[in-house]
Amino acid sequence: MNTIMSNYNEVSARNTINAPKGIGPYSQAVAFSHYNNISAQLPIDPKTGEIVTGDVKEQAKQCFENIKAIVENIGHVMDDIIRITVFVKNISDIDAVDGVFTTFFSSYVPTRTTMAVAALPMNALVQIEALMSHGEGTIPNAPQAGDLIKVARNTDNAPKSFLSTQSVAFSHYNNISAQLPIDPKSGKIVAGGVKEQANQCLNNIKAILESIDHVMNDIVRITIFVKNISDIEGAKNVYTTFFPSYVPALTAIAVTALPLDALVQIEAVVSHGDGTPPQAPEDARNIVIKANNTGNAPKGPYSQTVAFSHYNHISAQLPLDPKTGEMVNGCVKEQVGQCLHNIKAIVESVGHVMRDVVKVNIFLKNIEDIYAVDEVYTAFFPGGVPARRTIGVLALPRDALVQIDAVVSNVEGTPSQA
Repeated sequence: MNTIMSNYNEVSARNTINAPKGIGPYSQAVAFSHYNNISAQLPIDPKTGEIVTGDVKEQAKQCFENIKAIVENIGHVMDDIIRITVFVKNISDIDAVDGVFTTFFSSYVPTRTTMAVAALPMNALVQIEALMSHGEGTIPNAPQAGDLIKVARNTDNAPKSFLSTQSVAFSHYNNISAQLPIDPKSGKIVAGGVKEQANQCLNNIKAILESIDHVMNDIVRITIFVKNISDIEGAKNVYTTFFPSYVPALTAIAVTALPLDALVQIEAVVSHGDGTPPQAPEDARNIVIKANNTGNAPKGPYSQTVAFSHYNHISAQLPLDPKTGEMVNGCVKEQVGQCLHNIKAIVESVGHVMRDVVKVNIFLKNIEDIYAVDEVYTAFFPGGVPARRTIGVLALPRDALVQIDAVVSNVEGTPSQA
C-alpha cells in the first residue's frame, strides 16, 4: 500500500495484482476520507495484460471483474459503489453492456452516466469507472463512522430507470445520475435544440434535488456532455441561468453519441451538509461550500475550484495561458503541461499541493497522444498516485488537443456556519 500522509487524513493509494495496472502512471484505487476513486477499467485480463477476446459483452464483463477485484482488495463489496460511468465506442453497444451490468448489481443500482466516445485506450470497445463509498474513512488509528449508511432515492418528478438510482448519498456528498432531456411525464426527449434539452436536463436535476430537500446552489460540480462541439456554448448559457450568483466547477466535452440520441446530458455532484446517518445533524449540518478563483489560472463562467467537506473539485482546464487567455503554441506535450500548470496554480491558491490530487480525468482529441501525455504527466505526479480516466473525444473547445480536470483532497475540510 502506498500512502501519502497529511495532518490527520491521508490519501491512500492501493493496487492489486488481481486487476490490470493498465496504461499510464496511476493507482487503481485512491481513497480519501469517505470516498474511494477507482481508475477507469479497460477490459484487460490482469494475467496477460491484453484486451480480452470477444465482443462488447466479454469486454464489459472483464471491466466489471477488474472493478470487483479492486473493490474486494480493499475490503469492500460492489454494493458500496455510488456511481458507475460507462464509456463505449459504439452507442449501439449500450444494451449489451446493460445486460452485463445487471449481473453485478442485482438488488441495488448506483447512479450512472453512459455515453459513446470517439476512442478508448488500446482500441477497447468499453471502459468503466467507479466511485465507491469508504465507510471507514482514512484517518489512521482513530475511530471513523464505519456504520455510515448509503441513501439511494428516486422521485416521480424526474425520469426513472431500473438501471440507475437518481440520487445516492453517502457521508457529505450526493451523486446524481446523469440526466437526459427527458420529460418525466411523457418519458420522451423534449422537442427543440440543445438549449431546450439542456433546460430539461437541469430541471430534472432540480426536481431530484428538491425531492431530497436540497437546492441548486448545493451543487459543487456540473459535467455537460454534448453531441456536437458547437452546442457547448449554448448548453453553458442555459447552465448559467440556473446559477445566477454562485457557479459550480464545470467540465464540458463533446462525445460521439448519447442515449436516446439526445443532444446533451448533464451530471451533478451535490453537497450533503447533513451527512448520512448515524452522524448527528448538529455535527455536520451547514458545512459551507467554498468557491475560489485565482488570477494565475484561466477564468470562465464557472468557479475554478469548489470545496465542500473533504474534497475540492477543479474545473476542466484547457491549455490556455492565464496571462493572455490564448491557447499555448506547440504540440500535445506543451498543451498538457499548460493544463497541469493551471491545475497546479488553482490547487496552490487554496493552500494545497499536487500530491493532494486523488483523481484526474484526461480528454484527448487524439487517443494515440496518451503516451506523450504521460511523459509530461509524470513530472507532476511522480508517484503515479491519482486514480485516472482517459478518453478520446471528437473535439474540444477552442480546438484544443487536451483538457484535464481533477478532484483534490481537502485535508482541513470546510467549516460549519456559525
